[in-house]
Amino acid sequence: MLTLALALAAAALGDDPDYRQDGNWLCRPERQDACTQDLTTTVIAADGSRTIETFEAARDPKFDCFYVYPTVSLDTTPNSDLVPGTEEMRVIQFQAARFGAKCRVFAPMYRQVTLTALRAIMAGGTPAVDREMAYRDVEAAWNDYLAHDNKGRGVVLIGHSQGSLVLTQLIGRAIEGKPAQKLLISAMLIGSNVPVLEGRDTGVFKTISYCHTPDQAGCVVSFASFRSESPPPADSRFGKGDRPGTEAICTNPAALGGGKAVTRNYLVTAGSLLGDAGAPLWSKDGRPVTTPFVSVPGLLSAECVRKDGFHYLAVTTNADPADPRTDDVGGDIKVGPGVLKSWGLHLIDMNIAQGDLIALADSQAKAWAAKH
Repeated sequence: MLTLALALAAAALGDDPDYRQDGNWLCRPERQDACTQDLTTTVIAADGSRTIETFEAARDPKFDCFYVYPTVSLDTTPNSDLVPGTEEMRVIQFQAARFGAKCRVFAPMYRQVTLTALRAIMAGGTPAVDREMAYRDVEAAWNDYLAHDNKGRGVVLIGHSQGSLVLTQLIGRAIEGKPAQKLLISAMLIGSNVPVLEGRDTGVFKTISYCHTPDQAGCVVSFASFRSESPPPADSRFGKGDRPGTEAICTNPAALGGGKAVTRNYLVTAGSLLGDAGAPLWSKDGRPVTTPFVSVPGLLSAECVRKDGFHYLAVTTNADPADPRTDDVGGDIKVGPGVLKSWGLHLIDMNIAQGDLIALADSQAKAWAAKH
């Protein structure tokens, strides 16, 4: 019976994916796909006035972005299939498509550990997840990209949560110390812990440090975000090293050199990475926002903070109860009315400073090109 069950599970998941098949990519250049969704943004100023910002994809992008998405699959199996659902389409719109303003975006489907399995694990269950399968798919997609699409172009690796974990493995196994390392513009490993030795800027990677300046290429950008007034509790899985003597990287994309800075945010008007959610009131007059995204200039600031053994991105909402704009942007993970404080602002890690991340990718690409 066990053999039959394993066979049925394998059949459901399918054979190892062939990334020569267009259907195994959520995003590839020069086609209509998940990366050509609507990114129109309503910009709400502090005085409540609104303007509409339209998105324009780069006409002749000079570098590439290779993106691996976080845990979003609602498939009922421990690992997902390769059929994109609304959740995979949604996360591309939320996190990856906007990078198309500067780069060609490649985003493979992969048989990730599902949100269903993650919820079971958090409830004390032991679903038969196969993390190696998820890695194997991403490595195959990366190798296909190198063989057929790269042609010597610089590339920014972009991931969030599980996607960042898989990309961390990819760098260690297939990039660092290999010919592909010379192609690395930067690795944006957001919403995960990338450990470094305390007082140093290398650790899990021996020759790839974290980024200190916008004109530095071949480095790592990583952070996990928490509200400044709600730092990581002792049981948080984010913002800490993997063993004594290490700490997590925190690089503030709005101020790589350190200190507090206002971020360039692109927030989702309604819904979240976990699915549907009610549309918040973005201004106190109750006017709806009809675009998929909203930006609230000056409302959010961020700073990397070391506190109680954690190293994390502390996000401050510069609320003004007297002005007509919202005083809260959401982003917490909730179970019923309760907030899971150990997860921080995980749902909007990428959106808090998305404009800064895109600008940083562009400046790093120019620095990379100057050396190659």
